[in-house]
Amino acid sequence: MKTVAVTRIGSLRAPDEATRGRIGVVDFPEQELGPEDVRIRVAYAAICGSDPHLAEGFFGTDVPIGLGHEISGVVEALGERATRTGLKVGDRVAGNFLKFCGTCRACVDGRQQFCEHIQEYNRPGMAETITWHESQVHRLPDSVSLLKGCLLEPTSVAVRIADKTRIRVGDRVAICGGGPIGQLALQVMKRFGATSLTMIEPIAERRDMALRHGAEFTIDPVAEDQQERALAITEGRGYDVVIDASGSPRAVRGLLDIAAKGATVVYGAMYPDDFEMPLHLSDYLYLKELTLTGVFVSPYAFPRALQLLPHLELDELTEAVFDLDDAAAAFEAHVSGRHPKVVIRCNPIEDAA
Repeated sequence: MKTVAVTRIGSLRAPDEATRGRIGVVDFPEQELGPEDVRIRVAYAAICGSDPHLAEGFFGTDVPIGLGHEISGVVEALGERATRTGLKVGDRVAGNFLKFCGTCRACVDGRQQFCEHIQEYNRPGMAETITWHESQVHRLPDSVSLLKGCLLEPTSVAVRIADKTRIRVGDRVAICGGGPIGQLALQVMKRFGATSLTMIEPIAERRDMALRHGAEFTIDPVAEDQQERALAITEGRGYDVVIDASGSPRAVRGLLDIAAKGATVVYGAMYPDDFEMPLHLSDYLYLKELTLTGVFVSPYAFPRALQLLPHLELDELTEAVFDLDDAAAAFEAHVSGRHPKVVIRCNPIEDAA
């Protein structure tokens, strides 16, 4: 079974080809279809910002490492007991790459993101097929194409970020990072009634994209004084909600300074393992009473993300599409930053949506 995988550990951005990480298409065995499993013929798999981190050895260095968790496709086969959700062969689906055990202390306590067995089940989705437990699989709405359906998982992250903000209608909101998660979070925050909605992003094309999809203001953190501009936008108050979707140590340092007193700051990205951010407790937690929180994965968010998906503007996130055999070029395009999102077509499946 053709599968996109890391074949050499190293940064995909390394200037020296000899030390650069490498992506290739390898042959993996097809996953066994268990009695409660669903086999999906994968149509599209989007590249996530976390995928290059796997090439850097963030989750281990034994290659090949299969990639891909933002997928859509068509049900190809069902286990004999995969009947609880009414799935049928031929259904158009997407899903959650994580399988929660449902029995550990965290799962039964309503905190699936801390499932004690979450790392035991890793099935790469940038492949011809993938086999998941039926609890992971969601039927796509008729109005959502397979191409856009592969964005269900990142949409669930945007929904979980919104949950963590505890936003109120009218709250002033800033989002740092105009990549896919930042752009999706912006659309979600707009629907929540955010005001002074601001995208902080150094790339002009991504700032313009944010303006097309609901941002009222943008800040170029390189060319402008970020704090001065933020205070001008919020009339000196700062933002009630600040979201980081950049994952950049350089970017996150100044976000606490643009937060209003009593604000919530959500770190909704993946950060370098060795990065430690200084935190002045007296200023930020005592005097300003900020609430700082993060996002790991998005349990309980998929049904709502599925409801939201038909209402989001996703065309600009699904314009760059590469075939499975061109996966190396797709990752080159991803790390170049030329596109807000890059998608791999794993199988040529006709789609009526």
